[in-house]
Amino acid sequence: MLRKFFSDKVLFSPIAIILFFAAVKLSLHLIFSSEYGYFRDEFYYIACSENLAFGYVDHPPLIALITKLSILLFGSSVEAIRILPALAGAAALFVGGLIITEIGGGRFAILIGMIAILFSPVLLGSNHTLSMNPFDQLFWTLAIYILILILNGKSDKYWILFGVIIGIGLQNKHSIVFLLFGLLIGMLFTTHRRFLKNKYLWIGAATAFLIFLPNFIWQVSNGFPTLEFAGNAAKFKNVTLSPIEFLSGQFLEAHPNSFIILVIGLAALLFIKEFKKYKLFAWCYIAILLLMIFTNSKTYYLAAIFPAMIAFGAASLSYFIRDQKFLWLRYSLASFILPSYLLILPMALPVLPVETYVKYADKLGIGIPSSERHEMGKLPQHYADMFGWENMAATVAKVYNSLPENEKRKCGIFTGNYGEAGSINFYSGKYNLPKAISGHNNYWLWGYGGYSGEVMIVLGTGLKFNLDLFEVVEPVEIIESPYAMPYENNLPIYICKKPRYTLNNMWQKVKHFN
Repeated sequence: MLRKFFSDKVLFSPIAIILFFAAVKLSLHLIFSSEYGYFRDEFYYIACSENLAFGYVDHPPLIALITKLSILLFGSSVEAIRILPALAGAAALFVGGLIITEIGGGRFAILIGMIAILFSPVLLGSNHTLSMNPFDQLFWTLAIYILILILNGKSDKYWILFGVIIGIGLQNKHSIVFLLFGLLIGMLFTTHRRFLKNKYLWIGAATAFLIFLPNFIWQVSNGFPTLEFAGNAAKFKNVTLSPIEFLSGQFLEAHPNSFIILVIGLAALLFIKEFKKYKLFAWCYIAILLLMIFTNSKTYYLAAIFPAMIAFGAASLSYFIRDQKFLWLRYSLASFILPSYLLILPMALPVLPVETYVKYADKLGIGIPSSERHEMGKLPQHYADMFGWENMAATVAKVYNSLPENEKRKCGIFTGNYGEAGSINFYSGKYNLPKAISGHNNYWLWGYGGYSGEVMIVLGTGLKFNLDLFEVVEPVEIIESPYAMPYENNLPIYICKKPRYTLNNMWQKVKHFN
C-alpha cells in the first residue's frame, strides 16, 4: 500500500502537485498572518459584520457575512480573521491548477503555473488580509473554469452553475461585472456567440440576477450610493494612469515572470490552433484591460483574472517546449525562475520584521506603487495600513479620560475615515471608549449614534474643517505612528465644543463616499 502511494502515479500525479502548492500557499498565509497587525479595512468589515444589511456604500453584503461567520468560528484575533481569506486564496490556486489540467497541460505545466500563481505578489498580498479580493479572485477563477468545461463539451446545464457563481460573486464584489463584459466581448468576437441562443445561458443569467437581487433592491432604495462612491473614487482617489503606466503596474504586481507567462498565454489564445476554442478568453482579457484603463480603475482589480490567464500561459509554454524538443528546459526553467520569486516575497507577505523589511526594500530598490493619491511613508500602503491602530485608540482614550465627568457623559468621537472609526470601535471595550462615528462611506449611513455634538473628540480632519463646525476647537494630543501612512502619523486630536449646527444638520456636511 505504501509503495503504491509513493509511486509516480500517485505522489507526482497532477492533482497531488496542485494540492501540494495549495497547501504551501495556505501555510505561508497562516504562518505569517500576524507578523504585523490588523489592516485598516479589516476593522471596517468587522463593523459591517455587526451591522448586517443587504448592501453597503462601498461593497455588497457577502464580505460582512463572511466576517461574521469567521468571528463566530474562529474569533476576532488577527490570525483568526485571516483564515478564510487564506483558504480562498489556496482554493483559487487549486482551481487554476484544474484549469491547466482541463486544457491539456501536464505535470510541467502545472509546476510552472502553480509557481507563477502562488508567488505572484498581488495575489499573495491580497490573500493575506480579510477583504473581498481573495473571494473575488476565487469566483472569477471558478467561473472561467466552469466555462472551460462547457467549451470542452460538458453539459450546457453548467451555465446554471456559472450563473450561481456569478450571482454570489456579485454579492461579494461588483467588479465581477468586468468579467461578464469581457466574456460577452469574447463571445461576440468568436464563434461562441452561438451560446447567446442557449437557453441554459439565460437560465444561468436569471439565476445570477436573482441571487444579486437583494443588493440591487438595497441600491435602489438607498439612491445607488455605490455608484456615487465609485465615481468619487475614480475622480478624486485613484491615481490616473496612462495605458503604459497601467501595464507597468500589472507587470510589477503580477511579477515579471508571471506576467510574461500571462502574455505567452494571451498570444497562444490568439494564435495557437490547440487553443482556438478558448480564444474568447484572449478577447475577454483585452476588453477588460481596456475598460479598466478607460474607467481609471486600480491596477490590482485585474488580478482576479491572473490565475486563469497564467494557467493558459503555463500550458502553452509546456506545449512549445514539447514541440521544439527542449525537454531539458522543463525543470531547469522552474529552478531558474523560483529564486526571483523568493527575492520579491517580502514585498507581498510580511516575512521580515518591519525594520529589516525597510532596509531590504531600500537595498532592493523595488516597490509596488500606490494606486491612490496619497503621500507614501517608510512602508508601502498595504503594509503601512497595518500599523498604529491600537496606539490611536489608546491615545484617544487618554484624551477621553482627561475630560471632566460631566463632559465624558455626553462626549462623542468623530473620525475622518472608516479605518480610524473602525479601530477605535474595535478597541473600545479594552479602553472603555464610546463608539466612534464618521462621515466616511457606510459610517455616514449608520448615523451619529444619538450624540448631541456638545463635546466631541475629533481626529483625522483638518483645523479649518473643525472650525467650520465648532466654535471651540482645541488641539490636545498628537498620535505618532512612524510606520503608518503619513496622513495617520503626527495626527492631531481635537476637543471640539459649541457646535455651530445641530448634529443632524452637521451630518449632511460631513458625508464623503470615496
